[in-house]
Amino acid sequence: MSLFFVTGGARSGKSRYAERLAGRLAGGSRPVLYVATAEPLDGEMRERVLRHRQRRPEDWRTVEARRSVGAALRDALAGDRSRAVVLLDCLSLLVSNVLLDVAGELGELSESGPELERRAGREVVLEVEALLGATAGTDLVVVSNEVGWSVVPPYRLGRVYRDLLGEANAQVAARSEAACLLVAGLPVVLRGGDEVTGDCGTDGA
Repeated sequence: MSLFFVTGGARSGKSRYAERLAGRLAGGSRPVLYVATAEPLDGEMRERVLRHRQRRPEDWRTVEARRSVGAALRDALAGDRSRAVVLLDCLSLLVSNVLLDVAGELGELSESGPELERRAGREVVLEVEALLGATAGTDLVVVSNEVGWSVVPPYRLGRVYRDLLGEANAQVAARSEAACLLVAGLPVVLRGGDEVTGDCGTDGA
């Protein structure tokens, strides 16, 4: 079984590409488990979540997990791990959720110091390792944002987030069999795929 990493900027087409990839891996015969890390706290996010939900096939199962993704997946995959295809969308929000939770616990939502960076960094690493451990033996597709090429955030908490997400992306990509970057809706293969077709690890995905 394999780990596929799909990254890109905002509205780059990465979620659609990852959904097609997961469908291709499932081949119509394997269950797909969609892990949603978004927390729809406002109208804009609720609309975005609804659009994603309407786009997915009706037979895909959805697990909502803003944190503790590994534990949620262990429960959801009980007895079906070897057959399932797991799609996590997205790592970016998982990292954001970790950072905001830790900042809230430390009372540092407006400012950030070394302790926040250290603690949030540890928590993110643990979240990613738990995710990868819980999905051992499955095909896993991880979607994430690439934020390191954008404008440098003007506030420290934003810069901490940028750094944590970059490290988490590297942590997942290093373990992946295939990885691709979506640019303007087009996949650019980074590892393990077909550079001509933009196929990230499966024929015709």
